[in-house]
Amino acid sequence: MTPDRVSVLQALEAQGVCPVFYHPDPEVCLNVIRASARGGAKVVEFTNRGDFACDLFGEINRELIRTDPDIVLGIGSVVDSGTAALYLNRGARFVVSPCLVPDVAKVCNRRRVAYFPGCGSVTDIGEAHELGCDIVKLFPGSSVGGPDFVKAVKGPMPWAKIMPTGGVDPDEASIAKWFGAGIVAAGMGSKLITDAAVKSGDWAGIETSTRAAVDAVAAFRARG
Repeated sequence: MTPDRVSVLQALEAQGVCPVFYHPDPEVCLNVIRASARGGAKVVEFTNRGDFACDLFGEINRELIRTDPDIVLGIGSVVDSGTAALYLNRGARFVVSPCLVPDVAKVCNRRRVAYFPGCGSVTDIGEAHELGCDIVKLFPGSSVGGPDFVKAVKGPMPWAKIMPTGGVDPDEASIAKWFGAGIVAAGMGSKLITDAAVKSGDWAGIETSTRAAVDAVAAFRARG
């Protein structure tokens, strides 16, 4: 599948909530990803966390391309260009890093794939823009200044599109605080896809929690 960078960016901003997930069992992964999509979050970040994660990603993505072509699966926790290339060759639609890695930006730009680098300072964000990154990942979101940091950055850099991961909870108060500060989307992991829901196979519960978070973002935007 040839990724369309613009459509991926638009889809991520539209849903506002990006589920972040990893599990070593492919069936569990497929159930979680499909539940997230049914809940309104079709753009999902799978994380490069375990042994053979790249092979697992290829297996999952091949199945999703066959059965659920509207799901947009990207890869996170990428810290070098070689790893990025491995995932791009397995159909990753976007790449996310915990830090800013210029070589990863170059690999993604060559393939016209969106890259969301982890940034913790205005300098990081400025360099990410120079490298062609449309959205930057504020990481760890709550530890580098939270919504106040976002507000401060948006003053002199109103064009900055920021997506925090870490610190944004899937509830109306947290969503209002962060989106009110000016973020365009938020990555959410275990607070959205809880360990208890995964262990019990509560896919309907994951769908419901995802839908609630996506709806909360839409409601906040509608009020604004």
